[in-house]
Parts: sequence; structure tokens; C-alpha cells
Amino acid sequence: MAKGGEMSTEDALQQQLAAVARDAPPKLASFALWLIDHLPKVAFSSIRGVAAQAGTNPNTVTRLAQRLGFSGFDAFRAEVRQALAPSTAPYGQRAQALRNRPGTEIWDEALQTNLENLTSFFQPAGLARLEHCIDPLLSARRVHAVGVRSCLSVAHYLAYAGAMAFDNFAEFPAMPGAIMDQMSTTTPDDIVVAITYAHYSAEVVRACQVARLRGARVLAITDSHASPIAEDAWQVLKIPMNGPQLMPSLSTAFVAVELLLAAMAARSDRAAENIAKHEARIRDYGGYIALK
Repeated sequence: MAKGGEMSTEDALQQQLAAVARDAPPKLASFALWLIDHLPKVAFSSIRGVAAQAGTNPNTVTRLAQRLGFSGFDAFRAEVRQALAPSTAPYGQRAQALRNRPGTEIWDEALQTNLENLTSFFQPAGLARLEHCIDPLLSARRVHAVGVRSCLSVAHYLAYAGAMAFDNFAEFPAMPGAIMDQMSTTTPDDIVVAITYAHYSAEVVRACQVARLRGARVLAITDSHASPIAEDAWQVLKIPMNGPQLMPSLSTAFVAVELLLAAMAARSDRAAENIAKHEARIRDYGGYIALK
């Protein structure tokens, strides 16, 4: 949802497409259903390109655009581009906007927007995208988590907790140069979970480029389908990040990662045993402080 509970343009388009998928003639309904999961392809493709990818024809593409209230494909594409464009203000401006605001007002807005972020993401479409990721992550040869700067915390949590539970999670690439070293070893059987938002970190964008060149699948956790890591990604988890904080809120990203790991553990025969062994090792060697 947009700030203040208003529906975003992208959400509105998705609802319109869902209505067409329910009520339109079969050919048009089928194309609308395809677009629900592939809307970003409209932003960067010609009418013929979209038709070819969807397995339909340009006339159907035009008819759908008109059904949605646009004069034609070009107007529809312009609306999609605007809807997908990130709108993150410079961090300095975010901090300046907090100047002299009372704490209670900031806390109230932060609580409200975080609830809206979670509600927006955990709609059926968002849950379906998480569902699509579970079994492939469990069966991947290696799962790599990549994030730097503020996103390092989310990526590190994913790699750390994932390695506790599952045998196929790679060590988090924290040393200088380690991201490129790790990406250069990826294979088509690997999945790279990349996390970044505007401003997009060059290291993460480059990591995705290398991973794709190596044939690995990219799971992009980001703020927009127009994000550079969303390009040619295997799956995109578009995370709402609204709020008055100094930087875009990562709360929903953390929850998405936590629930993804929980769902994976629910389908794994080894996760509980692996975690128990990890806990025992750390406890035996004094890594945990027991209450007396």
C-alpha cells in the first residue's frame, strides 16, 4: 500500500488484471493472468516482444491495454514504467524530514507504515512468490546470500540461519573480494539471494550479473521490479519499505527471510537435527551463557 493506506499504482494495475482474468474472453483472460506474474516485462519490451514472451499476438496486447482504460500499448507501458520506478528520497532528505518532529509522532507513523508494509507484501501474490522459492532453495546445489551496507544484516541472517539448518547454504561472503570470488564459482544448480534497494549497491548488482553469466538463478529481494537486480531474475520479492526511518525500512525484508527459512525447515527432514547439533556444539564450547 502507498503511504496513508492509498493503493499504489502497481497494486491497482494488478487488481485490474485480476478482474480481466476473471471476466474477459479466454484469450484475453489468459494473457491478463500471465501479466499478473510478468508485469515488469511490459516496462522494457515492445508490443511484439511482450506478445512473443506471453505466447499471444500484438492485437491481444492492444486489446488488453484498451480494456484497462489506456489508448494503446504505449500508454499502458508508460504507466507501468512509472508504477515500477523506485521513489526513494536521498537519505539526507529523509533525515532532514525528521528534524524537530516529536518522537511520538515518528513512532506512530513508523508503526502504521510497518504494518501497512507487511500487509501489502503478505497478500496472496506475495505469499505465492515465497511458495515458489521453497522447494528450489531446498534442492539447490548451493544457496548464496549477497548484501552489503544496510542490507548486509538481512543477507548475513539468511546465510547464518540457513547454514544452521541446511547443508547447501554457502558461507556469507564478508571478506574483501569474497563476493566476486564466490559468484565466480556458481553453477546453474545454484541460487543467489541478492538484497539491495535504491540506492542500489554496485557490488550486489555486479554479483547478480556474474551469477547470471554463470547460469545461476537470482532471487532478488528489492524495492522495485525496475531494480537492476530484478532484470532477468528467477524470482523477485518486491519489498515495501515505507516509513519515516533514516533509511528505507528493512522490517518486511527480515520477516520475509524469516518465514522463507521457516517454511523450508517445515519441508526438510534434516533441518531440526542440524540446528540441534549446532546449538549443542556452541553450548559445549561456551558460546552461550546459561542462566543460573
